Amino acid sequence: MLVEDGKSMRSICLLQLCRLGVIVYDWLDIPWLKNYYNFGFDHYEMSRRKVGFSGLIDLLLGHTGPFASGDWILPDLTIQGSIKINSRLRTFPNTFYFSYATKKTRKLFGITVPSSVLGVHPMLFLRVLQMCMWRHPPNAPLPYKGYRDEDWEDNDGALNTISMTHPRIPIEHPHRFVVDDSDCHPLQPGIWLVLHFRVFPQLFNCLVEIGIFLASKYF
Repeated sequence: MLVEDGKSMRSICLLQLCRLGVIVYDWLDIPWLKNYYNFGFDHYEMSRRKVGFSGLIDLLLGHTGPFASGDWILPDLTIQGSIKINSRLRTFPNTFYFSYATKKTRKLFGITVPSSVLGVHPMLFLRVLQMCMWRHPPNAPLPYKGYRDEDWEDNDGALNTISMTHPRIPIEHPHRFVVDDSDCHPLQPGIWLVLHFRVFPQLFNCLVEIGIFLASKYF
């Protein structure tokens, strides 16, 4: 997505290639492939059996289909999109909030790199590396005051770790980082308990007792 608005895509980029691939994948509508993985776009009726070749052209040009409007997930996952969503969010005083933050990165000689080759799927390994190396263009305005590239280096190949903890931009919500199982006792409502992937298994029983688990990812 373009850093200027967090909505538009470059004409030539990896994301554009993924968009075109998803459209062709759903248009071909090959049963055994769809059984292997389904993007969940069946309600758009993109199958070649229904829209034909002319329908494929409309889909690729963005006139129809899931990418015809701004109402799809990626604009919401940008910093700009998340700020708009967070500006309408509230943390209620009588509700228990839990989030978990995952990462597949580590520091090596002061540089953030993928944690291991064997522990990350080959496709995600490249994505983890790409997200580690991404830098905000120096000629573009910062998305928020105090933005730093290094804060966004840790990731799990899908999302930046900083975006998984609790709502923090434009106004940071009450939170506590859980390091040990005992940190969640006594349970406190109205505050985000942030669980890191390394302690999640030990805390799972604690969360099941409550019956509420919000595995949310927010900026």
